[in-house]
Amino acid sequence: MLNANWIPYQLVFRQPAGTSRGLLHTKPSWFLRIVDTDEPQHVGIGEVSVIPGLSRDAISEIEKTLDEVCVHINQTAILAQKLEKDFPSIVFALETALLDLKTGGKRVLYKNSFTEGKCGIPINGLVWMGNFEEMKARMTQKIDEGFRVIKMKVGAIDFKQELALLAYIRRHFSSDVLTLRLDANGAFRPEQAFDRLQQLSEFDIHSIEQPIAADQAEVMAELCQKSPIPIALDEELIGDFNLSEKNQLLERIQPQYIILKPSLIGGFNAADAWINVAEKLKIGWWATSALESNIGLNAIAQWTVQKQVSLPQGLGTGLLYANNLPSPLEIRDAQLFYNPNKTWMLNPVL
Repeated sequence: MLNANWIPYQLVFRQPAGTSRGLLHTKPSWFLRIVDTDEPQHVGIGEVSVIPGLSRDAISEIEKTLDEVCVHINQTAILAQKLEKDFPSIVFALETALLDLKTGGKRVLYKNSFTEGKCGIPINGLVWMGNFEEMKARMTQKIDEGFRVIKMKVGAIDFKQELALLAYIRRHFSSDVLTLRLDANGAFRPEQAFDRLQQLSEFDIHSIEQPIAADQAEVMAELCQKSPIPIALDEELIGDFNLSEKNQLLERIQPQYIILKPSLIGGFNAADAWINVAEKLKIGWWATSALESNIGLNAIAQWTVQKQVSLPQGLGTGLLYANNLPSPLEIRDAQLFYNPNKTWMLNPVL
């Protein structure tokens, strides 16, 4: 017999995070706790993580929905099916908490070389949006920290300044030394996108995420066909897609990559389905966190390792918060590691 409860938690950014949807100072999260009454010492924990303005979840309905989840926690398969359309973040939390409980409630969802501390996950450094000088300083800091794959947000400041920043970077670091990924978060207008991609391509860009806003499949398909920079779909995957619709979308657009954010697309089963479709179409992929706390980040990292990935992942967001939950996760040498000698410090929060 399972019992469940939930706890709200407001994450506080160390410094405002600039996104295409404005500055974020805080981010709401909820933790779902599941206990097996036969072994009450074991507690599985999952994180409900949403990004206002991006997540499909109706934030005002999350706590009411979590109450219903706790009442019906012994019907998990039915719960997941009911929630997948409107509350993908709760599905992610439910999957994570059940995996955690199944493996002893110690936040080790999979026993592998990562959780044993024997290997790390290569990750990209992330440079948040800001003015020219702020982004230049952040880029320099990431390089000084040893990152050789860096993702830079574009589309927030004057485009000429963004080009100037990329020119500055390439004067000091060739593509042999530093790989650049860009993320436009849908900021380019369809009529300007191709021209901007051509200008950006002068700087040996690895890929660009979501150059135009989602739900413009014909334009995106044309861009993917003609763009001098490989295109990765991100926000395009955030929606209520069955398996057939996943196939149709990727066959129609034919991107070079897709970006998987389990919190936003409905958990690990949904992410697995996207991967299966993408690999059949020879589309590359990598996973990235969606501003989760260390609870969610840890789950995504461990799931990712199970896929035997080779590309650097987007899992370096654990240091964003002033009040993140202390965990065994560490960033060393531009890799995310799990240090089994460190313990989770969940009290008094959880």
